[in-house]
Amino acid sequence: MSETPLMKQYNSFKAKHPDAILLFRVGDFYETFSDDAVRTAAILGITLTSRNNGSSNNALAGFPHHALDTYLPKLVRAGMRVAVCDQLEDPKLAKGLVKRGITELVTPGVAIGDNVLENRENNFLAAVHLAHQRVGVAFLDISTGEFMMADGTADYIDRLLATFKPKEVLFEKGKRQTFVEHFGNKWLTFPLDDWAFMPQTAYERLTKHFETLSLKGFGINADELGTTAAGAVMHYLDITQHDRTRHISRLARIDGDRYVWLDKFTIRNLELFDTGLDGATSLAAIIDKTTTPMGSRMLKRWIAMPLKDKIAIDQRLDTVTTLGEDDQLRQLLHQTLVAVGDLERLVGKISSQRIAPRELLQLRRALDAIVPLKQTLAQQPNEYLRSVAAQIEECADARQKIATEIDPEPATTIAKGGVIARGVLPELDELRDLSQSSKAYLADMQTRLSIETGIPSLRISFNNVFGYYIEVRNTHKDRVPTTWIRKQTLAQAERYITDELKEYETKILTADERMLELEAALYGRLVQFLGNYLQPIQNDAQLLASLDVLLSFRTAADEFDYCRPEVDNSDAIDITDGRHPIIERLLPEGDLYVANSLRLDTEGEQIIIVTGPNMAGKSALLRQTALIVLMAQMGSFVPAKEARIGLVDKIFTRVGASDNLSQGESTFMVEMLEAASILNNVTPRSLVLFDELGRGTSTYDGISLAWAIVEHLHENPSARAKTLFATHYHELNAMEQQHKRICNYNVAVREMGGKVIFLRKLTRGGSEHSFGIHVARLAGMPRSVVRRAEEILQTLEETRKQGDMSLPVEKIDSQQSGYQLSIFQLDDPVLRQVRDQINGIDINNLTPIEALNKLSEMKRILCL
Repeated sequence: MSETPLMKQYNSFKAKHPDAILLFRVGDFYETFSDDAVRTAAILGITLTSRNNGSSNNALAGFPHHALDTYLPKLVRAGMRVAVCDQLEDPKLAKGLVKRGITELVTPGVAIGDNVLENRENNFLAAVHLAHQRVGVAFLDISTGEFMMADGTADYIDRLLATFKPKEVLFEKGKRQTFVEHFGNKWLTFPLDDWAFMPQTAYERLTKHFETLSLKGFGINADELGTTAAGAVMHYLDITQHDRTRHISRLARIDGDRYVWLDKFTIRNLELFDTGLDGATSLAAIIDKTTTPMGSRMLKRWIAMPLKDKIAIDQRLDTVTTLGEDDQLRQLLHQTLVAVGDLERLVGKISSQRIAPRELLQLRRALDAIVPLKQTLAQQPNEYLRSVAAQIEECADARQKIATEIDPEPATTIAKGGVIARGVLPELDELRDLSQSSKAYLADMQTRLSIETGIPSLRISFNNVFGYYIEVRNTHKDRVPTTWIRKQTLAQAERYITDELKEYETKILTADERMLELEAALYGRLVQFLGNYLQPIQNDAQLLASLDVLLSFRTAADEFDYCRPEVDNSDAIDITDGRHPIIERLLPEGDLYVANSLRLDTEGEQIIIVTGPNMAGKSALLRQTALIVLMAQMGSFVPAKEARIGLVDKIFTRVGASDNLSQGESTFMVEMLEAASILNNVTPRSLVLFDELGRGTSTYDGISLAWAIVEHLHENPSARAKTLFATHYHELNAMEQQHKRICNYNVAVREMGGKVIFLRKLTRGGSEHSFGIHVARLAGMPRSVVRRAEEILQTLEETRKQGDMSLPVEKIDSQQSGYQLSIFQLDDPVLRQVRDQINGIDINNLTPIEALNKLSEMKRILCL
């Protein structure tokens, strides 16, 4: 690429941001070059051109500057960091090369614009600080100002990453390999210089931001690993040029002891959020009945972080109950939330000074709507609702200032003018009167000049090149006064100016320019004033988001017939007619979900071994139990007739398995890693779900491992967790006789007419059959394969009944060879029927159509 002055300028900016795609403004286009152009064209689907015979080193790709809001989000969502380089002066007025500069650096973790953000999801940036034995982490959503930190083991931090799902993760450049070993390659990452994670440097960056001598006011110490990670986050904001961060007003600790442990496997297996499967639905999607985006974001955090405190859980459940008993309160709350909208992200826009005039009106409407709600909540018998009322701040001065200074129908942007209300500034009102009266003034001037000159077709007009002018057709140009100055000659007319018109033009244009200048200054001062209310508005937003979630719980409970669970400190889980909250919503219309009752406790039925055929509902039963417990401890009503939930501290699931070949882990290794994680972290207060453990190895290995794991959970006092163990290893049913807290249950089926009917009902006792071959038939397996499988199964079962655990390979193989010898064997009635069909054919007199019909008939007999 030749080093023209333009390209030298481009390369100077690119050198400062080598990891970002540089959108370089050239005239009416944003251009990208070289490797940036190749990536941009591929992501955006735009044309890639070249300066040098298609060489990628000289590639070019661009799009119109007005399409930035369309294309920038696509680049960011594809994981790109994007530096926007704009023209800082009017090219028409520039002397030489146009002055340019980076006006915005957008990365997936620090996006602010509505066009990039998902309004019902947080957009977290994370930083991970790796020490010797422990890890620190910090999370920031710059769009809302939420800033949190924690430290703990690598497993704990991995769980937090799975919970908060950051769009971008920062780490120390020199510890890439360690980061990958702990957290894998699934995150979009950006390495920072190691010095950004020096504890003293990070701590000083935080105290500088919060303008404090220490962080003790937040309950945080200087030597905590999470503090260092938080400081690295603030450093990243510096290098990405995000310096308007007044709304980041606090740093909170994530107290892991307050929440139920849900590891990344459990979050995935219970399908709490994105399932990763086409057409699948998550728990969040089912129960999210929130009105506001900020409520939806909070609901997802509540799902990922259920409570362990009975008092806090009961407070939420009491409020959901209250909302169900007071229709007027529910209606008022809903109306308020509709008016409030996404108050949380408006705060971020005030801080960054990117809030639009109409968004200020939305802010005023939101704050106005809070006032009657506060008054109503203060009169409620519910203690939590009264506490919310006491914490809500009305921000009366902020509301009044917006109402006074912003026009009721403002322009979309301050650059268009017409944003500041009349009466705010007399000078502005005078200039507006002058501007608005200009049409009348010019019309009067045109009439006066027409009369004075006797030119009836005389017109006064305006364009951007010549300004105001008087146009006279050639037929009347001899009547033009000599004092008029010719400005332009046209084919059919002449254009003139006069001293009076020129003077008025200067006055009008100066007025328009001055009006925009005054409005921008007044608007800036108003936004600056509102910056004093960032923390009160943030507090209001958090309170309203909580009410939105609780109202959502109430709405879901009414719509889906959920009951209030009883949450206590016992060690029992007792569910009557429980249902799976996701599956029951996805059933075809008219189908009813078969509810099941279940009890688990540490003294009687600690471990339930669930057997039964494939497709009978074992996995659904396991998952619905965990989901009911999780929903109860997040303060929601649950899909059951009754539910008594003894508080659990951790929920573990081992459901299915897939390989992780990129890390050198087979399917069975992944399965064993998940199982090991459970056994190493389980407590007597935990709920454990094992679904088909040991399928990734030989039958005897699988049975042995499953038996040993169940035995460990039963016998080890520190691991005596309430457990549901679904399996096809029917040998495990024998454990009930040897272990007093192990009980056998099965999901019932009924065989009728050679078919299996799934009753989906949990019943006492073990099952001896899996009916896998029946499921294969339902899946469309070729009938010949199904029949052969049935023969082999019969042989295996006969051998087993004789007490021989070895495989009768020779007998099976001999059956196979006989099976393949000829279709004319007499031991199969279907084949005999086909043989009789063939024997009855008169080949010499068979027409082509009859041959096809005969072939079709034989195919029908064979069910091919």
